[in-house]
Amino acid sequence: MSAEPGAPAGSETHRTRETHGTPDQTGVQYRYHRDLFPALHDWENTERAIVEFTGEEGPDGLLGLDQMGHFGPQGCDAVVRAVVARLGSGRAVDLCELGSGFGGALRYTVDRLAAAGVEVRRSYGVDLVAEHCAVSARISRAQGRTTMTELCASATAVPLPAASLDLVLVTGSMPHFPDPGAVLREAARLLRPDGLLVLTEEVSLTPDGAEPSEAFRAVHPRGVFFTTPLAARTDQLTRAGFADVRREDLTDWAVALLADRLKVVRIFRGSVANIYGGTSADLIRDTLTAAREEYLAGRLLPSLFVARRADGD
Repeated sequence: MSAEPGAPAGSETHRTRETHGTPDQTGVQYRYHRDLFPALHDWENTERAIVEFTGEEGPDGLLGLDQMGHFGPQGCDAVVRAVVARLGSGRAVDLCELGSGFGGALRYTVDRLAAAGVEVRRSYGVDLVAEHCAVSARISRAQGRTTMTELCASATAVPLPAASLDLVLVTGSMPHFPDPGAVLREAARLLRPDGLLVLTEEVSLTPDGAEPSEAFRAVHPRGVFFTTPLAARTDQLTRAGFADVRREDLTDWAVALLADRLKVVRIFRGSVANIYGGTSADLIRDTLTAAREEYLAGRLLPSLFVARRADGD
């Protein structure tokens, strides 16, 4: 089933499509995220707990710890800055996020783009796991969002027409794609000529010939997290049809950011545990700690890529 970009679709609607050889990945990704963030599957109670503790609604509260990956809201802010720098403000775009999960990063990014003068006409969150899409839709509906649609589909087979988007985002989900080259080709298919791809590499990019440590793998298991050498990623982008590929090395920024996020997790550990459970609170802490150690050791390359879809491809 295809979803036309201009078609009316409430955020509660889930569009599905065959995902070509992905049932194992669907189950693997579901089990990992279900174990890590069980409270999100009972969003209404989770939201009340967050609001009671923080006095805030949305991703500025503790929810940002689990909805937005390793880089959190600050990673989304970096994406917004990159988009505005390349596209400018005062324009309207149609966009999607590949690997949108529970939708926190997408909702946050859409709002920040609007604040920066980039109107988002339609946005699509694409995720392989139906339960993630269902949670995202419930949150979007509760927030009164009518221009956002959750698409339950593989990031390699998105049910949208070719050349229908101005912007494709991947905010931290690259390590969850076992075939990242195919994902990048699909991003190029979705983009109009000169459309923009922006992706953050949180724990997915390695120096050529390097591998993450076993300590990292203890909390980022194989089969759930996949890594790619830097040279291979650059080649994948070029082969997919992207030009003007620019990579920003985020190592110093990411080391400092994760140190700050870990302080929050430790200081408010009891509150995080009350909302998400003690096991999840500790796993969030261990996950951030392991990623930071890999950055410091140079075994992972936190990065921001911006690339333009080449004309006529």
